[in-house]
Amino acid sequence: MALLETRGLSKSFGRLEAVKDLDLTVEQGELRGLIGPNGAGKSTVFNLITGFDVPTRGTVWFRGENITNVPAHKIAQKGISRAFQQSYLFMFSTVLENVLVGCHMSSRAGALREFLHTRSARMRDREARNKAMEILDFMGMAHLADEPASSLSHGYQRCLGVAMALACEPTLLLLDEPVTGMNPTESAEMVERIRRIREKGITVILVEHSMEVVMNVCERITVLSYGQKLAEGLPAEIQCNPLVVEAYLGKEEA
Repeated sequence: MALLETRGLSKSFGRLEAVKDLDLTVEQGELRGLIGPNGAGKSTVFNLITGFDVPTRGTVWFRGENITNVPAHKIAQKGISRAFQQSYLFMFSTVLENVLVGCHMSSRAGALREFLHTRSARMRDREARNKAMEILDFMGMAHLADEPASSLSHGYQRCLGVAMALACEPTLLLLDEPVTGMNPTESAEMVERIRRIREKGITVILVEHSMEVVMNVCERITVLSYGQKLAEGLPAEIQCNPLVVEAYLGKEEA
């Protein structure tokens, strides 16, 4: 049984078909690339998987369960987390407090116990802080725990977005252009972190415009063009696929 599967997944916005009849299968433990030219439908696919958009038709399956019409917050609780293309951070809160938001989203502590500050709630709070610090250490950001998010460099803000997604304890992590705007050093460090995330047993789907990053880190790649699957295969197969080259570079005039 695949970890994630979409069957005939489609999304229309009026006359625009952003995603059309997409069949996608992702196995447990994969590091899958999802690429395509601008407007190919990549972010829309992420929105459909995570419940931020409702498909026009087709279904999304996670661990054998149909999650097509499940609300976004319940999909997150089932183990799908996402780091967005744009960093949605609490800029006036500290780095640690931002990660704690993700920790509390995955916590099962009741709201009443949290409000009354019971002994069990205090214990869960300590556990959440320890967990948040472990994630920050993993992301190379422990030394920034008490800094406001607004003071971080662009690269560290992108890292913080990933840290918040990890705090939700995902089985499947969706990364939407995680190295956008990074310099070469920051990009290389993020690639290494993505590899380490997969080594922790988390399945990753990566949307990224940097072909160097995609080809170096992903084991299999799915290519979209105008909302449809254009090609799928190993990085070496995708690199020399004439349909993919044409989609990115355009067809040469005769």
